[in-house]
Amino acid sequence: MKVLLCNDDGIHAPGLATLADEIKKIADVVVVAPAREQSAMGHAITMTDPLRAEEFFRNGEFFGWGVYGTPADAVKLALFALLDERPDMLISGINQGSNTGINTIYSGTVSASTEGRMNGMLSFAISLTSYTNKDFLPAARFAAELAQKLPDMRLPKGVSLNVNVPAIPEEEIKGVKFTRQSVAVYDEIFHRRTDPKGRVYFWLDGELQKDGDDPDIDALAVKAGYISITPIHYDLTNYQAFEKLYGQEDSFF
Repeated sequence: MKVLLCNDDGIHAPGLATLADEIKKIADVVVVAPAREQSAMGHAITMTDPLRAEEFFRNGEFFGWGVYGTPADAVKLALFALLDERPDMLISGINQGSNTGINTIYSGTVSASTEGRMNGMLSFAISLTSYTNKDFLPAARFAAELAQKLPDMRLPKGVSLNVNVPAIPEEEIKGVKFTRQSVAVYDEIFHRRTDPKGRVYFWLDGELQKDGDDPDIDALAVKAGYISITPIHYDLTNYQAFEKLYGQEDSFF
């Protein structure tokens, strides 16, 4: 198996390095990731500027390609310009911080995985749900286990997986739960500040609204000590609404 690794924290990120070390034990690995941090870039792609890619070395050895663009750019460039052979699978991560709930929409990590699935590869994104915990090994080990199981899971066309690993000792993880994405949104605040030159700027802050008490929601599963796996897809059609609206086109003219 040949696996393409990407992320949104940048090719220097320790989560990506730990993931690569573990996946290399079970597969051939190629890394193509943003050269700089691209967190919260979503599925943005570069269309009005040239894309550049440079070889990146780790501990004196070639590690992969750093792309001066977004996570989706990195995947596209890997598949259509940099690699001679299409990988069998794409793994995006290991992200530093949670990608549960509404964060999924903004996440460059998840979007890299989605881009892989859009191009026919089995894909999943994986995140460690802490912005400070640097022990990526439990998440990396689980990624290697999931990578081996994924071909037999027979996911529907267009479906990838969004995985969130609780930032607790490996022996304290209770197990795995297949979950739904929370739809709780943030109560957002923009703090108005002034820089040393007197110019006004704003700093985004906010607090997540209550997730409810459904144990099958991604964020609550993680909070309870489980690895959350949410199947997601890039078809944004609301089929319930489509069925309701279908046939009403003539009312417009």
